Amino acid sequence: MLRYLLTLTLPVCLLAQRVEVRHTQARPLDGRLIVILANHDKSEPRFQVSPDTAEAPAIFGVDVDGWRAGQPATVDAKTFGFPAKSLAQLPAGTYYLQAVLHKYETFRLADGRVLKLPMDRGEGQQWSRAPGNLLSKPRRIEWTPGAALQVTLDGEIPPIPPPADTKYVKHIRIQSERLSKFWGRPMHVGAVVLLPEGWDTHPQARYPLAVFHGHFPATIGSWRETPPDDNLKPDYSERFHLAGYNRIQQQMAYDFYKEWTGSGFPRVIAIEIQHANPFYDDSYAVNSANLGPYGDALTYELIPYIEKTFRGLGEGWARALYGGSTGGWEALAVQIFYPDEYNAAYGACPDPIDFRAFTTIDLYGHKNAYFMDSRLKRTPRPGKRNYLGEISATQEEMNHWELVLGTKSRSGQQNDIWEAVYSPAGPDGYPARIFDKMTGEIDKKVAGYWREHFDLGHILRRDWNKGLGAKLQGKLNIYCGDMDNFYLNNAVYLVEDFLRTTNYGGEITYGDRAEHCWNGDPTRPNAYSRLRYHQMFIPKFVERILTSAPVGADLTSWRY
Repeated sequence: MLRYLLTLTLPVCLLAQRVEVRHTQARPLDGRLIVILANHDKSEPRFQVSPDTAEAPAIFGVDVDGWRAGQPATVDAKTFGFPAKSLAQLPAGTYYLQAVLHKYETFRLADGRVLKLPMDRGEGQQWSRAPGNLLSKPRRIEWTPGAALQVTLDGEIPPIPPPADTKYVKHIRIQSERLSKFWGRPMHVGAVVLLPEGWDTHPQARYPLAVFHGHFPATIGSWRETPPDDNLKPDYSERFHLAGYNRIQQQMAYDFYKEWTGSGFPRVIAIEIQHANPFYDDSYAVNSANLGPYGDALTYELIPYIEKTFRGLGEGWARALYGGSTGGWEALAVQIFYPDEYNAAYGACPDPIDFRAFTTIDLYGHKNAYFMDSRLKRTPRPGKRNYLGEISATQEEMNHWELVLGTKSRSGQQNDIWEAVYSPAGPDGYPARIFDKMTGEIDKKVAGYWREHFDLGHILRRDWNKGLGAKLQGKLNIYCGDMDNFYLNNAVYLVEDFLRTTNYGGEITYGDRAEHCWNGDPTRPNAYSRLRYHQMFIPKFVERILTSAPVGADLTSWRY
């Protein structure tokens, strides 16, 4: 339960078009102050913030540096906002007001950079849920032209209790030597480990490792060791237009538990990696200039530790990667960057794997990320659609929303993490902008850096005949809906065009009218198949092992 110390002051007309926010903490604070004016009170305003809904609240943000108790931090008519760009554009009427301070810490990196960033605190880098963030109690207000409000941050988000281990599920966390050196402070990575049935009764068995990539997992997703809760009040999923989706999720999670522990499921160790960091809820599992050597930390520190602790086979032929969306890109990228350390990658609805189709932007051919290159027209580039092609957000809207949540790539959202992972460090020490966040003008020098370091399609074309292709034989598999909400299928087509000219030996399939995140299952609607990644890909991985393991490999101890 939130702890509230004071109350929100009722609106008073002091100064025109402004919201003054104060805090009562003993020490000065750094961070991003976000003021939210929501259209309804179905949930707290902080939980309604979105770039692509018709009822999206108005949000405004300012950086605070050394902010002292009692000192006002002010949002006024000059403060940039979304979707209203200024308080002056906010229509009069009833709103629900809440303010949140996303706290920053000072990092002193090994290369000399001094950066102020929000450290993950166990929530998976979510500003609206991060323990220790300050916030005000939501309050109904009447907004009128010239209105002035005063707000006190009188609440604090409490710590998150750690999830409990069970017979099958273990939560592990280690300090990474590589990351700690880069960041100049102790940095950790972790994983949720799902042990196979019989792990405790077959002490001589050693197991293959199935590595699931994706957004921050507090625990194993789609897993439940008890039957569904009969008293659970059914909800409604706007995304899938399904009533009682929470009940469906519980039932399918319990079904997975029964499959995993049943007689027919392959006996492997499955893990979901935890690598939230100061920029996002995961690192994209690669080495980068701004996040540090996460690729090496995961492949050479975390995974060997897990295999040693839980009796993994500990060799590349016995490891596979899979995931969807961010996890789909990660699975493919890790397989490409560490071709000898893994034996298969199953990437569903991957983030853009060819930057000529960076969603709807060609980073090399287009001049502007937000609008069609035209002397006379100003046609917006779409950012998100549904399976009918109806647009819910443009590229400009999605990026302006991020800019309100955080400057210098610190929003914790999608475009900013791409920038943090793929870019070199800029002159100010923060990630170099791929395009101007206000105008959309693309920086071709930064795009060139992206191309050589992280454009998977380009890297495959560049290095395939230099030995990479031989190491990836049979390992790359891609699945995507042809109406992906974020146009991710466009980049898959480009990579497919190249792979079809080779003997890559994998599979690429598309779901007809399937949205994000279709994972290659043609027998179930997306709402259901997205809950079955482990069941979908682990059997494929085991089949791959049995046909590709080296002579003398252990193919028996774990097959009981």
